[in-house]
Amino acid sequence: MMELSVIIPVLNESNNIGLLIKEIKNSINNLGIIYEIIVVDGGSKDGTVEVAQRMGVKAIIQNNPGFGNALLEGFRASQGEIILTLDADFSHSPDFIPHILDKINEADVIIASRYVKNGSAKVSLFRYALSRLLNLFFKYGLSLPLNDITSGFRIYKRKILNSLNIRAKDFNVLPEILIEAYAKGFTIKEIPFHYARRKSGTSHLRIIKFAIGYLKLFLSFWKRRNSITFSDYDERGYYSKIFLQRYWQRRRYNIIMGFLEKKGLVADLGCGSSKIIQDLPEAIAVDMSIEKMRYIRKSNKYLVNADVAALPFKKGVFSCVICSEVVEHIKQNSIFEEISRILQEGGILILGTPDYGRLRWRIIEFFYGLLQPGGYKDKHITKYDNLTLNNILTSQGFKILIKRYICGSELILKARKTAVL
Repeated sequence: MMELSVIIPVLNESNNIGLLIKEIKNSINNLGIIYEIIVVDGGSKDGTVEVAQRMGVKAIIQNNPGFGNALLEGFRASQGEIILTLDADFSHSPDFIPHILDKINEADVIIASRYVKNGSAKVSLFRYALSRLLNLFFKYGLSLPLNDITSGFRIYKRKILNSLNIRAKDFNVLPEILIEAYAKGFTIKEIPFHYARRKSGTSHLRIIKFAIGYLKLFLSFWKRRNSITFSDYDERGYYSKIFLQRYWQRRRYNIIMGFLEKKGLVADLGCGSSKIIQDLPEAIAVDMSIEKMRYIRKSNKYLVNADVAALPFKKGVFSCVICSEVVEHIKQNSIFEEISRILQEGGILILGTPDYGRLRWRIIEFFYGLLQPGGYKDKHITKYDNLTLNNILTSQGFKILIKRYICGSELILKARKTAVL
């Protein structure tokens, strides 16, 4: 089985490509892995393809123009489980390949980064300033924990690329791949790297076209960044710069963690990527979103991708179940039957949901929907109030012990299962 595919987009790089391929082979041959090198040509007129073929590597001609299309066509032509991309101009040293490959088990994507500690870039002041400003713009504008999203020297696990829907056709493909991967919960790691000047030839970068493409990409992600489709949506609320959102999330966290009884096995149903589940590393994390399950791999070991209304657990397994901001997203009441089924007698249920019996919540929800249109408001399809919850829980054999409200709106209660139904 092919272990590694090295993809090199090229355009009129005949003076570089032969020596580059030779040095790549020298760097990889001692690693004892099966690999292929694929040169993707964007219409060279200087014999680049012929040089690559003489070096014994696969050379393909792009069907569609643009750097993004070169990468995408290279991905499709490759067979390796690990895919490495680098530039053809020696700005990405082949000597660094063993070092970056050595990090593959630490994340799903590894970036050779110019802008982390001990990284550097030997380029003109203008180009450095432009690149640095662009990366900072994306980092802070989209709240991304990444410093160098425009570096093309990377390795990917194939499963990442198979899961992404990439549309960019030019250089803006580089940040698009990373942002899409982050949105889907894949892990990304940056390692320091020294970026060198191109060895020969001229850059194919066109500043105006480049800037327009990146701006369009930023605007397209700006619409999505604060939506529930991003894997870190729940976690971000806890650290939000918006005071009310941050206060609300932290108040919920404090109430639930204060209610928690950690004796025995704990499950958090519909946990998302919340700070609550991340601070309960031994709990069973359950959610329908595979993206959010991926995201919390960094903190949690026991992950179950399942529908909370049809849980894959035996009767009476858990001593405590957390179900915060979930029941309002489900049409049927079967979730309460499931919670009762998996809880042992004497077990604790911590349940949180908006109280639609309170005018204050309905007012807050209205403005929440206006200010955060990509949030959970439109997902609230079953609207509970205090009395309704009392009746449902009593019918399932629960005794309510404590109730707390956040801003007189969101109801969080602690109940004990007192009967086996």
